[in-house]
Amino acid sequence: MQHFDAIVVGSGFGGSVSALRLAEKGYSVLVIEQGRRFEPGDLPKTNWDLRRFMWQPQLGMTGPFKMSFTRHVTVLHGIGVGGGSLVYANTLPVPEKTFFESGSWAGLRDWETELAPHYATAQRMLGAARNPHAGITDTVLAEIAEERGQSDQYRHTDVGVFFGKPGVTVPDPYFDGKGPDRTGCHFCGGCMLGCQHGAKNTLDKNYLWLAEKHHGAQILPETRVSAVRPARDGGYEVIAEPTFGGETLRWHADRVVLSGGVMGTTELLLRMKADPEGLPALSDRVGEAVRTNSESIIGVTARDPSADFTRGVAIGSILHTDAVSHLEPVRYSAGAGLYRLMVLPHAPGKSLPRRLAASLGTMVRHPRRALAAMTVRDWSKSTAILLYMRATEGQLAFRLGRFGLASRVSQGDPPTASIPEASELAERFAEKLDGFVVSMFTETLANIPTTAHILGGACIGDSGSDGVIGADHQVHGYPGLYVCDGAAVSANPGVNPSLTITAMAERAMSLLPPRGPDSRES
Repeated sequence: MQHFDAIVVGSGFGGSVSALRLAEKGYSVLVIEQGRRFEPGDLPKTNWDLRRFMWQPQLGMTGPFKMSFTRHVTVLHGIGVGGGSLVYANTLPVPEKTFFESGSWAGLRDWETELAPHYATAQRMLGAARNPHAGITDTVLAEIAEERGQSDQYRHTDVGVFFGKPGVTVPDPYFDGKGPDRTGCHFCGGCMLGCQHGAKNTLDKNYLWLAEKHHGAQILPETRVSAVRPARDGGYEVIAEPTFGGETLRWHADRVVLSGGVMGTTELLLRMKADPEGLPALSDRVGEAVRTNSESIIGVTARDPSADFTRGVAIGSILHTDAVSHLEPVRYSAGAGLYRLMVLPHAPGKSLPRRLAASLGTMVRHPRRALAAMTVRDWSKSTAILLYMRATEGQLAFRLGRFGLASRVSQGDPPTASIPEASELAERFAEKLDGFVVSMFTETLANIPTTAHILGGACIGDSGSDGVIGADHQVHGYPGLYVCDGAAVSANPGVNPSLTITAMAERAMSLLPPRGPDSRES
C-alpha cells in the first residue's frame, strides 16, 4: 500500500492551503479531488451548457457547479481541482468582531488576534484587490445607500481577481515568477461560470499551483474518498473509488486532512462514525451546528430589452444595512440565463397560501413588468440578482439520508427566504430599473432559502461539550486527523467565508512541525 505523510481530501480553500503548507514543510502530500481538472477552455461559456456547467456525473454532467437540495436549504457549491474557488463570486471580506467571539469556539483563543496575520497571508495569496469598476447595478446600490443615509456603508468589494490590462497576458504578477502567466479581467460578469480568461485567482493558480509545481504535492482528480480508517500500525488508511468507475484505491497516511466542504466532509465523517472499522468514537456533534449566512436571493428583471447588467465582476459592491446585514448585487455573463427556468414571482410570507396570493398579487399589480420578465430575450443581461445576508444564528443538523445528507432544525428558527428588509430593497431596485421581482421556485413555493455559504458540521470546541475538532483542527480522539474547510467554521461570519476558511487553514497548518528526518519514506 502506497504511503504518504499526508493525504488531503478535497482541493478547495482549506485543502489547497493544507497541501501547500505541508509540502513546503517537507511532507509527501497527496490531494484527492472527486471533480475534474479544468483549463479555461473546458469551462462553460453559459450555464445553459449543463454538461460543462453542472456536476451530476450520473447524467453526464461533469462541470464545476453543484446544487444540493435538503428539506431546509438549497446548497450551491463547487466541484473540481480548486473546489469552490472555480465558481465563487471572488469576494474576500474579513468578518466583523462578533464572529470571533461567538459560537462553539468562543473563549478557546483570542481568535481575532490569532487569525489576523493569517488573514493577511490569505489576502496576499488570493490576490485580494479592490474592484475598480462600477456596473449599472453597483451604481443603483450606491443611489439606494445615499437615499437611506448610508453612503458611508457602501463600498466596492475586495475580490480575488487580477486587474491587469484586459486580454493581455503577462508573467506571474504574484509569486516572483513561480505562478502561471495571467491575463487581466474583461469585466464580463462570468466569474461564477468559471473564468474564461485566466483573470480569476482560483486556487489552481496559487496554492495548488505552488504545491504541485514547486513542492512535489500530487493531485489526483476524479477520485472520491469513501472511507478513512485507523491503520493497525498507526496513521490512517484512506479508501477511494474513481469517480467515473474503476477499482478501489487504498493508501496509508500519517496525517489526513478533510477538506471536502460541508457537504463532503460532514457526510464522510458521518459515514466514518457509522463504519464499524472507521471512527466510532467520533463526537456525537458531527453534523450539528450547521448554519447558513441567512441569505435571501432575489432577482429583478428589467423591462427594457436593451438593459445590460453583465458588465463587471460577479459581485462588485456591497451595502451594509446594519451591523449584521448587507446587500450585494450579483451578475452573470451575457447568455447565462439558465435560472430563468427556476424562478417565480417573489412572494415573501410564512405560509404557502400567503406566498401564492402575494405572487399572484404582484403579477396583477405589474402585468407589463411580469410579461417582460417572462419574455425578455437575454435573462442574465436584464436581471440584477440581489444577495442579502445577515449574521443570525439559527442552526441545522445533518444526518445520513437515503439520497445523501438530510437536514433538521436543531436550534432557533429554520432558515427562511422571507426577510422583510431584503424584499424592501428588491422593490427599490425594481422601481429604479423598471423591473419585476422574482425568486427561486424553492423560495416562493416552500420558503426554502438558497445558500452558497453552508458552514459547520465539524466545529471547533471542547471535547467534552460541543466540539468535533480542537483549536488545532484535529478531530477529538483521533490524532493526525484534521478538518480544514467550511465544516470547521464555528460561528456565523455573515459574509462570504472563503477568506476565513483560508485563514483558518493557514493557522492550522502553521501549528504543524516540519517533517522530521525519521519520518517514514513515501
